Amino acid sequence: MQKFRLYGCWALLFALTISTASHAQQRPGKLPKAKNIILMIGDGMGSSQVFAAYTAQKGQLNMMTFPVTGFSLTQSESHYITDSGAGGTALSTGKRTYNGAIGVDMNKQPLPTILEIAKQNGLATGIVVSCAVTHATPADFYAHQASRALDEDIAADLLKTQPDVVIGGGYKFFANRKDGRNLIEELKKAGYQFADSTADLSSYKSGKLVALMAHGHPAKITAGRGDLLPKGTQTALNILSQNKKGFFLMVEGSQIDWAGHDNDFEYNVQETIDFDKAVGIALDFAKKDGNTLVIVTADHETGGLALTEGNIAEGKVGGKFIIKDHTAVMVPVFAYGPGAEAFTGVQLNTDIFKKMLDAYRFKAK
Repeated sequence: MQKFRLYGCWALLFALTISTASHAQQRPGKLPKAKNIILMIGDGMGSSQVFAAYTAQKGQLNMMTFPVTGFSLTQSESHYITDSGAGGTALSTGKRTYNGAIGVDMNKQPLPTILEIAKQNGLATGIVVSCAVTHATPADFYAHQASRALDEDIAADLLKTQPDVVIGGGYKFFANRKDGRNLIEELKKAGYQFADSTADLSSYKSGKLVALMAHGHPAKITAGRGDLLPKGTQTALNILSQNKKGFFLMVEGSQIDWAGHDNDFEYNVQETIDFDKAVGIALDFAKKDGNTLVIVTADHETGGLALTEGNIAEGKVGGKFIIKDHTAVMVPVFAYGPGAEAFTGVQLNTDIFKKMLDAYRFKAK
């Protein structure tokens, strides 16, 4: 009897797996079309980081309320363990490449990004991050450079792609440049409103906006950064949603990764909670709008975090890191809205790009 039960469980699991895989791999057009897509990337955020934040919040986490969940495999073309340059490029272009690449393939040739494709199709586009806007992950959506270290060249690419809204840090790469160019003035001439660290983001309601809220990277959430990421997300949604054709917005919780590199558990938890606040704003928008697909995932995990103690009712959690670098483990995927069903199961990081195209009914050019 025990053997029969065991075989029966495996048979049921196999059947569920096949059913889920079949459901997730439906052809484009089988799932509802999305007018808007919000892709939210918790840099360095694995399942442990998510559950640590859930515990610290006493069982309340916006991303864990999403009805569709899956996993993403994060390997790059050159390494078993990816960096953010290659990881972000896989998400933004649907192609795996070498570590350190920014929107280019293995031969250092430009790849069209989901943001650029959305813009070509008449959609509004935006980026909101808690790092410099020239850092690897945001750069992967608008720039094409051989190395993530080329911040000034990446900043210049922003003038070429011209997303409608860009919010983060990195002022020095636009104004205090080795080549003498003042990209701030060039952005203003191109029709952008410009905001710095003294600005109230909620005062911007329309038009094109570049907000560089720090000279380099914004501060840690534990060092007084405040609500830059949630407020930036709300500001971007207010502006981008005015486009009747729709929009694409990428939001990154950038410093979850840095906390993992530092092996700083409290920093790690608080950055994940801050990111989840932005997730909540996106989710609220999607619920009211009805035509918005929200995807929450990561480019990789950082630190090899293990949760060693905790109490959900009391909001107490403890953890330990095993490494100060990235790891190769799968990362979670959460989805809500039209087309969300496609994100179930285990998928390649490149599949997320392809499923976003399917949800928009776009084709890569």
